Amino acid sequence: MVATGFFLASLFATALGNPLGRRAMTVHESRSEVPDGFAQQGPASPDTVLNLRIALTQSNPQGLTDALMEVSTPGNALYQQFLSKEEVEAFVAPTQETSDAVTSFLKENGITASTISPAGDWLGFQTTVSKANELFDADFQVFKHQETGSESIVTMAYSVPSDLAQHIDLVHPTISFNNPFGRLPLASVPLKSRAQPGNLSSDAIPESCTSTVTPACVQDLYGVPTTPATVKTNTLGVAGYIEQFANEADLTTFLTNLRPDISPATTFTLQTLDGGTNTQTEADAGIEADLDTQYTIGIATDVPVFFISAGEDNHDNLGGFLDWANFVLGQTSPPQVLTTSYGQNEDTVSAKLANSLCNAYQQLGARGSSVLFSSGDGGVGGSQSTRCTNFLATFPSGCPFMTSVGATLVDATTGSPETSASFSSGGFSNIFAQPSFQSAAVSAYLTKLGNTNAGKFNRSGRAFPDVAAVGENVEIVFQQEGELVAGTSCSSPIFASIVSLINDRLAAQGKGPLGFLNPFLYGAAASTFTDITTGDNPGCNTNGFPAEAGWDPVTGLGTPNFAALLQAAETAAGL
Repeated sequence: MVATGFFLASLFATALGNPLGRRAMTVHESRSEVPDGFAQQGPASPDTVLNLRIALTQSNPQGLTDALMEVSTPGNALYQQFLSKEEVEAFVAPTQETSDAVTSFLKENGITASTISPAGDWLGFQTTVSKANELFDADFQVFKHQETGSESIVTMAYSVPSDLAQHIDLVHPTISFNNPFGRLPLASVPLKSRAQPGNLSSDAIPESCTSTVTPACVQDLYGVPTTPATVKTNTLGVAGYIEQFANEADLTTFLTNLRPDISPATTFTLQTLDGGTNTQTEADAGIEADLDTQYTIGIATDVPVFFISAGEDNHDNLGGFLDWANFVLGQTSPPQVLTTSYGQNEDTVSAKLANSLCNAYQQLGARGSSVLFSSGDGGVGGSQSTRCTNFLATFPSGCPFMTSVGATLVDATTGSPETSASFSSGGFSNIFAQPSFQSAAVSAYLTKLGNTNAGKFNRSGRAFPDVAAVGENVEIVFQQEGELVAGTSCSSPIFASIVSLINDRLAAQGKGPLGFLNPFLYGAAASTFTDITTGDNPGCNTNGFPAEAGWDPVTGLGTPNFAALLQAAETAAGL
């Protein structure tokens, strides 16, 4: 971690008072350390154009949280009575006073902003570095990530007029760093010869699944039915980023080879934002996009799948995460399940920005959508990090309003079909507090852990992952060739597909979707999971966390049992 002298200088300059008759200014956000791996390069060019955003203070965020927990907690009188788009927006929309105050401040400085979120709580505008430095008492500098070469234009502190502090949640991008890791599956190995699955049964896993995981292996591991879904309004959304394109020809070959009972013409519906595309040139096929679409369409039989591709025209310093969330929130009927196989280290993101994106996932949950993310592939080292001292949490897995999915591998030598994958990221957030729905399970684990790795993680932080699914030796078709891939990016679409199939069965009986999953998972469904008790997730020159009986920060509650999970969902819904 690198301390910065100009941060102190900025605070000193702010403390000097109010030069030239300007409004009194108050430091709004600051950071004292640079994220691991970044180094300061010098001042940003004054003429560089910044695409800035202002998050306005929302009118009733606590009201939204209360409403979310009511509709998401089995046993509550309002369980599964999800909110409409308009009802959610009423909680998060800024007051007219807030909108007018911030808009007037910008206009006074020659800036016209546009609304860039469905509820009107985000404003966007362009300005130069020199103007931004003046406007917000900032000092924008260039930082380079030494390992990847990725650059960020960041200020270590910024201020807002004191009389506007209550109206402005944050200005962005300011103190948050770009994601240096455009994460893809950990490994991609050409598959020279595919072992054909043997005769599958409910009480045995074919030996071939230890080296090559196929849809048939997933079905046998978790009891996932091949019976097609029937409710076409029950949909599943797959996130696409960093110009990862989902190839339809690859999908056709995948289905032909590995799900011959599904029509090879089955495909996804494309949606785009931020200039996103989905070119079908074979050489442009993306290994992550292929994986995510093949293991949603290939597991969630006949559930309509949307591939939602975010282009490079984003300016949220989150690779498009915030734009993607607002895009889906703008839909009248967003998918009931959303899966994302990308992420970054939490220490690159400011606490206010992290809370803002987490709030967007909270809005989706209140409307009945389950938001799932892969937990990361660097063990306790976060998102494929190669060096660290203290454990690194991944983002947005620390957000309590989404479901984080860790990884396992098939290994019959443990006496159980699965053991934890060593790369499965897990741990404790340094931003988000531990939510009540997981406190009992996490407390039991920490008691068993004792003083192991003491001081390297935040024992009171939101703990992740929540659940797990197989993520090693997973077979896909990439550019018309068989490949084996590994990573929690395999696990999230698999678990999402299981949730989608359960939603289909609920919908067929006139019930709503599961929505925000975590209160259900840690409560009524906790006993339905197959507990993974072997392995660990090393990193930061340690063995990481050990998997234990009950919840652990490697595989969460464990892996799904479809029949038991469905029964718990039906019971919670009053069936």
